[in-house]
Amino acid sequence: MASPTLRCTAFAGTRRIASGELRHVALKAKQARDLGQPVLVFEDASGRQVDLPLELPAADLLRHLVEPVPLPPATAAPRGPGRPRLGVVAREVTLLPRHWDWLAAQPGGASVALRKLVDDARRAAAGGDRRRASQEAAYRFLQALAGDLPLYEEACRALFAGDIGRFEETTLHWPDDVRDHAALLAADAFHSH
Repeated sequence: MASPTLRCTAFAGTRRIASGELRHVALKAKQARDLGQPVLVFEDASGRQVDLPLELPAADLLRHLVEPVPLPPATAAPRGPGRPRLGVVAREVTLLPRHWDWLAAQPGGASVALRKLVDDARRAAAGGDRRRASQEAAYRFLQALAGDLPLYEEACRALFAGDIGRFEETTLHWPDDVRDHAALLAADAFHSH
């Protein structure tokens, strides 16, 4: 189950009914559902739908969000390589001999050199990663809520092309709340271009 402090937005049809922490959004979503309105809740960071047991009474719904789901008893697993207390995980990496030779010659050895290479690559790709995550979040939201709206396909093409002008033009006549939330989720898709 998602954290009760997860940032979410709920829609009743194409109308935004709540935005904020999941525990607050869930109550608004439940109220709308109890009035017979179709309700969808989306995680703000990823655009993914959040499944909530809105048929439960409000107190049970909140308890469901707050109480951790019991896990099966843990069996003592044999301790493997790595430093689990530090978050280090040992995994297999397949490289050619010349790669291993180069890594072995680096200060600190292969592990230190690989960590530095990965950190450098993550920093270099940060803008592209942010852009891609924004595109995917907006697309998930659009698929769920805007698929039947006019110029939906054009809006998706503009989103992935990074064409903010075309995106705004194609979504101009959509319901305000859908258009505004899609633009919010898509912001990094256009600003990182």
